[in-house]
Amino acid sequence: MINIDNIKGKYFIDTNVLIYSFDQDEPIKMAAAQNIIQHALFTQQGMISTQVVQEFLNLTTRKFAQYLSIGESKEYTAKVLAVLCKSFPSLSFYERALNLHQEMSIAFYDALILTAAIDANCNVLLSEDFQHQRVVRGIKIVNPFV
Repeated sequence: MINIDNIKGKYFIDTNVLIYSFDQDEPIKMAAAQNIIQHALFTQQGMISTQVVQEFLNLTTRKFAQYLSIGESKEYTAKVLAVLCKSFPSLSFYERALNLHQEMSIAFYDALILTAAIDANCNVLLSEDFQHQRVVRGIKIVNPFV
């Protein structure tokens, strides 16, 4: 598991980290994810994009074993998602994401995540959806649950 205190500079948090912070079936991952989120909120070094907000709310209100109510979702949005959301894509953002999608042969939604991290000048992308330890355009991809 990652020691979040060892990350220097800004880091991007993928949706799966937020999801694991609620996953009681994975207590070790849940604790690690909660630690990452708390660190991000406290230090203001961690960030997410509007895509992460959308994916998270879609999953937590429809696909969780125990759904979040609309009220719980609104509260989490205000206290966590709104604070961490620092990437608001423009139309040129999507062009850059399409270029990454083509160049790297990765899923378009993964290209959106990576483009947001690049645009925000993050040093690290925390995700289990990419190759662990790979460096792309100066961003180190880290699976925080390894």
